[in-house]
Amino acid sequence: MVRNDLRNIAIIAHVDHGKTTLVDQMLKQGGVFRANQAVEDRVMDSGALERERGITILAKNTSAHYNGVKINIIDTPGHADFGGEVERVLKMVNGVVLLVDAAEGPMPQTRFVLSKALELGHKVIVVVNKVDRPDARPYEVVDECLELLLDLDASEEQLDSPIIFCSGRTGQAGLSPDQLGEDLTVLFEKILDQIPAPEGDAEGPTQLLVSSIDYNEYVGRIAIGRVERGSIKMGQDVVICEYHGSHEPYRGKVVNLYQIEGLNRVACDEAKVGDIVTLSGIENITIGDTLCDPNAVEPLPFVKISEPTVEMTFSVNNSPFAGREGKFVTSRHLRDRLQRELLKDVSLRVSDGESSESFLVAGRGEMHLSILIETMRREGYEFQVSMPHVLFHTGENGEKLEPMERVLIDVPEDCVGSVMEKLGARKGELVHMAPSGSRMRIEFIIPSRGLFGYRSEFLTDTKGEGILNTIFDSYQPYKGDIPTRHVGSLIAFETGESVTYGLYNAQERGMLFIGPGVPVYEGMVVGYSPKGEDMAVNVCKKKHVSNMRASGSDDALRLTPYKRMSLEECMEFIGEDELLEVTPENLRIRKRILSNSQRMKAINKK
Repeated sequence: MVRNDLRNIAIIAHVDHGKTTLVDQMLKQGGVFRANQAVEDRVMDSGALERERGITILAKNTSAHYNGVKINIIDTPGHADFGGEVERVLKMVNGVVLLVDAAEGPMPQTRFVLSKALELGHKVIVVVNKVDRPDARPYEVVDECLELLLDLDASEEQLDSPIIFCSGRTGQAGLSPDQLGEDLTVLFEKILDQIPAPEGDAEGPTQLLVSSIDYNEYVGRIAIGRVERGSIKMGQDVVICEYHGSHEPYRGKVVNLYQIEGLNRVACDEAKVGDIVTLSGIENITIGDTLCDPNAVEPLPFVKISEPTVEMTFSVNNSPFAGREGKFVTSRHLRDRLQRELLKDVSLRVSDGESSESFLVAGRGEMHLSILIETMRREGYEFQVSMPHVLFHTGENGEKLEPMERVLIDVPEDCVGSVMEKLGARKGELVHMAPSGSRMRIEFIIPSRGLFGYRSEFLTDTKGEGILNTIFDSYQPYKGDIPTRHVGSLIAFETGESVTYGLYNAQERGMLFIGPGVPVYEGMVVGYSPKGEDMAVNVCKKKHVSNMRASGSDDALRLTPYKRMSLEECMEFIGEDELLEVTPENLRIRKRILSNSQRMKAINKK
């Protein structure tokens, strides 16, 4: 049976190439909103963090209607750290819309998501977006897309992919960049023409592959997947099995069944082959599971999810200020929260640490883990994290292998020297270099650990104008030691509150992270010193008042503005002997050994 009334597509692209904005316009023109309805921009990015950072973290499902055909659209993340999401949702669709920025052209993540789509044999529609940008170069970008398809060994049919030019912001599309239509009709028509309709055995026994998981406090796990064979009904008994045999098949019942209409989930009694549905009522269901008819238990093959590359230790906060700001502070709270995250995030791994109060958390990259830390912090959790470490593998000959990243850098020409020098020192290998207008595009292969702490340096070196994109490349033999941090820490000498007089004396030693009136404790890092060695400073030191010195003459002391560290900057800054204390209100960097005298003894012992 062929479902001509249905199309399933995913929108894939590099980060910031306009996927979510284009989906907005497709929904507006696909009749999801009333003509006079006020709709916020990037309506698909529903999470607070997604809206703040302007990125998509979780793949979202929606649907629009055009000429009596329902189009299920999946908006996917563009960041490499959330690549696990993209790999999975591609199993639910029959074709992809590849979005490429008309100025930037194909980027590392474009390559990654496209290779995954081609491996699955999907039809591709290439959309060159943002053609209304002043620096757009649509024709060159089309050539670059074709080169990329050739590079990735696309089939004859895939090389013949249609190309559409569009502006996602204004909701216009056309077959030439100079003549855009009034709306996205061209894109909708191409989707109906080019993307195959879902087909399958409508009368066969039920088979549904779970490609994504949502979580809800009231109903527990919600499975999202496509009906591959037969149909599925509300209240139906099913058997849940897994292709790789990670668990024994067990029975369950579909309690609630929903289809996606626009931005809402609408309850339905039955879904047929090709439909994308969400269902609840089955405990412990996970991504990669197949729901089958009890009389025909046949699991469907599924993409193994890429392994994590970066690990951090999450532990209970044991600083002098522990428990003051957080709502959830014990190891039980921490364990439960991390286990709950595993229900939703399949690329994450959690295992027990060295003590009962610490946990090893591994993810796909620094960004992946920082989003988790920020989410937990907003929920009221208080904990400590260690410096990120890469996960090494052992090769066939027993050699040590480490994860390598492909880095694509776009910088002004006058900054190329300093970028090349820094990446060279971090064991980066230059792969490709070409001018692009007044800027240079450089491609490196570099060990993942070589990038820790580099982003903030990169922004300084390129005066904030550089663009840096990374994606996991492969595992290669260990490249040797890399010097990462060139600055030392300024450490608070005693517990108290920072005062202008103490800070004024401390700022001569380096850059401060705090201003006056901030509670500090012994062993807390309050700034950095360019000398490369740690230094204890007394930021609580008050001016001794005598009959010769008035307390008021302090007003003349000028403090240089301090550096306010973001979560990512803190994660990049912390060293081996330091921890980052994360609370809902503050981020504090501290030494593992807080007492100055004990720390000195430990250093001397070494």
